[in-house]
Amino acid sequence: MEPTQVAIIGSGLIGRSWAMVFASRGFKVKLYDIAQQQLTTALENIRKQMKELEESGFLKGTLSAEKQLSFISVYTDLKAAVEGAAFIQECTPENLELKKKIFSQLDLIVDDYVILSSSTSCLLPSKLFTGLKHVKQCIVSHPVNPPYFVPLVEIVPHPETSPSVTERTYGLMRMIGQSPVRLNREIEGFVLNRLQYAVISEAWRLVGEGVISPTDLDIVMTDGLGMRYAFIGPLETMHLNAEGISNYCERYREGMKLVLNTFGPVPEFSGETEQKISQAMSRKVPAVPKHLDARREWRDECLTLLAKLKKQMKSN
Repeated sequence: MEPTQVAIIGSGLIGRSWAMVFASRGFKVKLYDIAQQQLTTALENIRKQMKELEESGFLKGTLSAEKQLSFISVYTDLKAAVEGAAFIQECTPENLELKKKIFSQLDLIVDDYVILSSSTSCLLPSKLFTGLKHVKQCIVSHPVNPPYFVPLVEIVPHPETSPSVTERTYGLMRMIGQSPVRLNREIEGFVLNRLQYAVISEAWRLVGEGVISPTDLDIVMTDGLGMRYAFIGPLETMHLNAEGISNYCERYREGMKLVLNTFGPVPEFSGETEQKISQAMSRKVPAVPKHLDARREWRDECLTLLAKLKKQMKSN
């Protein structure tokens, strides 16, 4: 059974983006939040984004913005919001007790078929779902912010999650145009954040130790590693930078170990280095809403163009 109706719990940035993704594929979306004003603001934001994407030629799907908007309805009553939904995506703030409360409420009103999914970026499924009657139907579907522009979704099961729920979730994410990956078991930070934090940690140490400036550090990624990693991952990079993985390891294992053994402890992410990086970033993009929003809009435009290029290259 393929779901035609989904419920999104929470109308913030992630919830709005999920709603747009599902609507772009013709799903009926029931968007829930606790206050009508939040939902009104969310719909206004979604309408504005969809119209701008349509005008620029980057709206997802084959349906018009108006048609996609017609698929989204809003609710302040949780039971009414999830009624008839085969898939529920929770998008509330990253607070364990709040999320557990939401899932406890959902546990009381859903049937034995619906999938209960969370957008959490770091809370383990065992902490979120243990003790729920419908625990076998629970899973984490962690998107990358913003999911409308970045397709990756990490699918992380609870130890008791039914394998069929994992497969159905994976299939649904593929159906709506996302790029899902399955984690075989839960782990702190999942995979994306573990990789991201490893990069951030070393970047912080290099700046803190005076090896490189914050601005030049970012250039190493944007004009170096990032250009490669937009199309091939680190393991394929190894494969292509030698005559296969085994040859790469033969050539470079000792050098890699030598460098890795010089890495320092986990930074505190505070103090002088924090001030140094903050000042450098604020000179580039002042830390006020007007400038941050403009830069985010530019970022999203870049991500849209990159996604279009990647799609063209795959079709070739």
